[in-house]
Amino acid sequence: MTNKTRARKAMGAALLLAACGTFWMPAAAQGRSETYRCGNTYTDRPCEGGKQLALDDARTEADRRAADAATRRAEQRADQLERIRLSQEKEAYERSRRSAHDARQAAMAERRLASSEQLARARAQRLGAEPRKSSPRFSGAANDRPAAAQGNSRRKKRNDSGAG
Repeated sequence: MTNKTRARKAMGAALLLAACGTFWMPAAAQGRSETYRCGNTYTDRPCEGGKQLALDDARTEADRRAADAATRRAEQRADQLERIRLSQEKEAYERSRRSAHDARQAAMAERRLASSEQLARARAQRLGAEPRKSSPRFSGAANDRPAAAQGNSRRKKRNDSGAG
């Protein structure tokens, strides 16, 4: 490599470090900034009646790890509870859907039964309104003959008791 190439690489690295430093400076300064409580809001600027807060994290590394582990466990449990809730909601929806279907079926069966009962009543009413046909045992006058004449025209029953 030539000296010019090395100088260009060094200059590029220096510019990169300067740019990174420029971006990281506000973040580093933010960690040391003061925080004020103004009513129910928090700000980095003092306000009238505001109180300055000390926000030092005095936890040890072990405490931070334990808190992170507890947070992960809580998130896992929350995910598990959400899955349980979703499955219970799905089961409740299916039960509701099935009961609605059963209710529709029962209503349709009830309507069919009511319709057939109404049809049977209409038939019975229609048959009750029609005059009855005369029968051979009708005791009144049939075919314009007197009842006594009808009685004589009957045949004798045969006695099949063995004497024949």
